[in-house]
Amino acid sequence: MANLVYKRVSTDQQSTARQDLVLEEAGIEDPVFFEEEPGTSSRLHPLQRPRFGELLTYARPGDTVHISEMFRLVRGNQHILDVLDVLHRDRLALRIHDGAFSAMDLTARHPRTGELLSTVKFMVQTLAAAGELQRDLQRELTYDGLRAAEAKGAKGGRRPAVAAAKTDDVRTAYLEGRSIAALAREHRVSRGAIRTAVADLLPDHTASEEDAPAPELPVTLDMPGKVADYLRTTELEPAEHAALDQGTTVRRGQGYTLRVSAVPAVHRGLLARCQSLDGGQGLPAVPAQRKARREYENRVSALTP
Repeated sequence: MANLVYKRVSTDQQSTARQDLVLEEAGIEDPVFFEEEPGTSSRLHPLQRPRFGELLTYARPGDTVHISEMFRLVRGNQHILDVLDVLHRDRLALRIHDGAFSAMDLTARHPRTGELLSTVKFMVQTLAAAGELQRDLQRELTYDGLRAAEAKGAKGGRRPAVAAAKTDDVRTAYLEGRSIAALAREHRVSRGAIRTAVADLLPDHTASEEDAPAPELPVTLDMPGKVADYLRTTELEPAEHAALDQGTTVRRGQGYTLRVSAVPAVHRGLLARCQSLDGGQGLPAVPAQRKARREYENRVSALTP
């Protein structure tokens, strides 16, 4: 009987590092891996995904399908029930190693009728519906928070690149001796955008500019699991996604802490994105989530600005 491991990430900026850690800790013997192409959306029905289809073709009765968390495989009630029906038909077991579903035998059937146990179906539907509600509420809070920030003049997202019409001017100014920092201020873009525009003009070892600050070094902070769970449901920048995906899970009783290594700017960005855990917009805060956010806030605030 084989152990079939399924992995998936939602964007091509994410990695499977966290899934790898959870699955490695599970001690799966002789695993056979099936990993979707990066960026395979959870909205695509699992039975329509190429690599999961290959897994089902490869599987034989008695094999076990392993995933790190349920949402790596399914999205919503119908996806879960459809997959469980196929696994039962093919006599395959399902093992989830982290999250709310990890303590349940989702393939349990009635010994006489062979149908999915009503208690299992109820728990699956309840947990999936609660997860969908939480994601929808968090999405609404994030949208409202962005609107409030924009009303105050703040703009989210990446800083813009150098406009195509301005690239020649930037390159000429750089060759005439203007610093990257000065050009970034003048064109209201990041230093990285200027470096991209003049990449082929840069020496192999660029001297540090007088007005450029020293680069930030990564700092490792413990992020409460409730904060990490919330952030995984929000829209993040690629650097923020990478920091979460590469974090190390540390078990804490019934919960966990995610040990995240990132530059202070990324930590501050992640903290800002979970502001809604403190409540607002007419919705009460969940005490445990609010406490977790404030623990993370205290750790981020201790960093040197």
